[in-house]
Amino acid sequence: MATSMAMDKLAGAEPAPLVVTRLFPAPPQLLFKCWSSAEHVRQWFCPAGYSVPEAEVEFRVGGAFNVCMCSPAGEKHWTRGQFLEIQPHSRLVIEMHPVGADNAPLFRAHTIVSFTEEADGTRLHVEQRYTLLVPQAAAMVQGAPQGWSQTLDRLEQLVAKLKQAAPGVHSVVHATFCLERTYEASRAQVYRALTDPVAKAKWFGAGGAFTVLAREMDIRNGGRELLKARWESGLVTSFEAHYHDVVPQERLVYAYWMYMDERKISVSLATFELKAAGSGTRLILTEQGAFLDGYDDAGSRERGTNGLLDALGASLKS
Repeated sequence: MATSMAMDKLAGAEPAPLVVTRLFPAPPQLLFKCWSSAEHVRQWFCPAGYSVPEAEVEFRVGGAFNVCMCSPAGEKHWTRGQFLEIQPHSRLVIEMHPVGADNAPLFRAHTIVSFTEEADGTRLHVEQRYTLLVPQAAAMVQGAPQGWSQTLDRLEQLVAKLKQAAPGVHSVVHATFCLERTYEASRAQVYRALTDPVAKAKWFGAGGAFTVLAREMDIRNGGRELLKARWESGLVTSFEAHYHDVVPQERLVYAYWMYMDERKISVSLATFELKAAGSGTRLILTEQGAFLDGYDDAGSRERGTNGLLDALGASLKS
């Protein structure tokens, strides 16, 4: 009984914070980049012997920082988090929640990462403050110093690799997905939501943590579309499309390319088909994407498109 009561008291406790610092022979921009995409996080964010088979990094304030660490025995351990603050090349604040098998949080790890330029490179300073949510999390927190030491060893390896990467080396990864929705709206209404500037603005690029810099639409054979936005982190993203086939109320086929700042990250071919479904409309979206020069989509394009189709459906009800 006494042991059980002592363990219960640990839940909600706040152990001593972890502080770890290391000097990397690289500029802050390069070190900062290693936190900014799933492609990079998957290569280093785990201790020795582990791997990261899955990661989701939405590099914006409020964006997800979800990492799955796989043990040598094949056990998967998820940490789910969110970016609270992003100051380019100088500071990150991430709220992390390692979760158990039932996806319930085990403890909170309020994580502050700073990047300080020094004569010999960049000083990385990590501070984590913990709040235990279940008693068994105490042992996990006790192992954090060793885990972080091994994790930063892996980060050193990635930084060295990126420094040695030859300029001008190109690559491409292909991905295809098909999504469907059935809306309680006519084909004319759905088509209007896809092609009318005012109607499309209600669901495409609406309500995000960004400022729209440019929005243009000219939906016809040979027409173009543009949406350019600046996120709270300062990142500028651009969607540019060229319409190849427009059949009113039936079909749209367009190629589009995406930019992050000046970097082209993908080129895709998208096809919308609209089919009658009783009094409603069945929408079928097929997308074939080419992700360029090391950009790791990690499934975020499909997840984001699912969210857009849900937003389209909500706009049809308003």
